[in-house]
Amino acid sequence: MQKIQAFRDYLRQRTGAQRLQSFIGFTLLGGFMVVLPFVIFLFLLEWLFNFITGIISPLSGWLVSITPLAKYMADILAIIIVLSTFFVIGLLIKTNVGRLLHERLDAWLTKLAPGYKTIREIISQLLGGESNASLLKGQVCRAYIMGRAAGVSVTGIVTAIHENGDYTVYVATAPIPTSGFVYHLSPECVDLLPHISVELAMRTVIACGSGSQILSEPPPPPVNKPLPVDGP
Repeated sequence: MQKIQAFRDYLRQRTGAQRLQSFIGFTLLGGFMVVLPFVIFLFLLEWLFNFITGIISPLSGWLVSITPLAKYMADILAIIIVLSTFFVIGLLIKTNVGRLLHERLDAWLTKLAPGYKTIREIISQLLGGESNASLLKGQVCRAYIMGRAAGVSVTGIVTAIHENGDYTVYVATAPIPTSGFVYHLSPECVDLLPHISVELAMRTVIACGSGSQILSEPPPPPVNKPLPVDGP
């Protein structure tokens, strides 16, 4: 009897130790999951800052040589100057003279600089150009890349609609949405989801599918705005 009681005490102590171990492990994991996004965000900010300051180092070095500014202050001032230059160029392009100069420069670079046209078209597709052809302006869909009978669907972005009704669909790979596959599908293989934004769909791709239940949820009901009441 003493041996059985001792064995029961051993099992009871072992269970308590396991509970304590699980409590410590899950608590540490929870704290790690909270801190990790902030750490990654700080690393990305540091990398982006070092990348930009590396590009503008000639300008910041020149500012340090002519002004009593510290290195970091000169880098920040140089970034402000570069952003201000982009803003001024954007304003200039909105004018007739600026638009004409841009078209002349663009045509000249297209003829003389190999690869310039390809780079310009890629940037226009990603960010949106004059034709508004942009991945971010596409439409979210569920694409049945093996046909509806297979029951396999993926999150996709419609990037083109053809004259015969077919769709060109971009399917991003997780967790990096900038790489993926392009499919050309018939209309019966595509379910458009106009109530879901591209940013929200890409967020589920980056999260490796977490939050994808939004693809199955019905769209929200339309909001009926009250009609204006005419005065007496």
